[in-house]
Amino acid sequence: MVATENVPAQSVAPTATTTADTPIPRITQEQREALAAIGSATVSSQLSKLGIRDAHLTGIGQLTDGDAVAGTALTLKFMPKREDLYRVDEYADPEVQLHRHVLYAVEPGDIVVVDGRGNMSSGLFGEMMLTYLLGRGGVGLVVDGCIRDWPSVRNLGLPVWARGTTPNFHTQTDLMPFDYNSPIACGEATVIPGDAIVADADGAVVVPAALVDEVIARSSSHHDWEEFSRLRLLEGGDMRRYYPLSEAARPEYEEWARSNGH
Repeated sequence: MVATENVPAQSVAPTATTTADTPIPRITQEQREALAAIGSATVSSQLSKLGIRDAHLTGIGQLTDGDAVAGTALTLKFMPKREDLYRVDEYADPEVQLHRHVLYAVEPGDIVVVDGRGNMSSGLFGEMMLTYLLGRGGVGLVVDGCIRDWPSVRNLGLPVWARGTTPNFHTQTDLMPFDYNSPIACGEATVIPGDAIVADADGAVVVPAALVDEVIARSSSHHDWEEFSRLRLLEGGDMRRYYPLSEAARPEYEEWARSNGH
């Protein structure tokens, strides 16, 4: 019997599928501003009425302070690391590392959304990558997993939603970047490149691209009567009359809306 030498397998780093080269339609700045002003709670509520039962990216919280953001989703998928497929260390052969390539595709108003499998030991992005994302006009990062370099990232000015932080770099432990700008699961929700993301202190929700305008129209009306009802409740008004807005209170609301330019 001939002895064989135990040689590590040749690294064959994963390559992105052809979907990464498909043009991604972006939502407009006007749509981004409208969705951010509406906020995730109202957007989620209106999506449920349109048949999207749960658009919430579950378990992913806001790490940075700040207001709501909305933008177009670019996506990145991580998979469990298999050493014959991915033996690249933190800085070796940088262009093999696909998490860089999703950043190359960023345009102003984009949000990078990451399927990190909920992993709590891999820091999928750090200060330098996120500085680049911000410099390209990215308006946020949503990670189903962790980031690293938190002491620096928290002061960077880039809104971040994630499960937590870790000192480990992205492929140090269990994960490898596998694909970008293809459909992913993030927080138990499906995210397609080109969908809209709305994120604030309540969390992040995904809005299918085809429903953006209808969600804005429905949410704007809802937001207006809630503003009116909030004022009346603060004045001691009867909740049975004002929340939800009753038909008896509708003429009062409509007069308020006209006088306030709504």
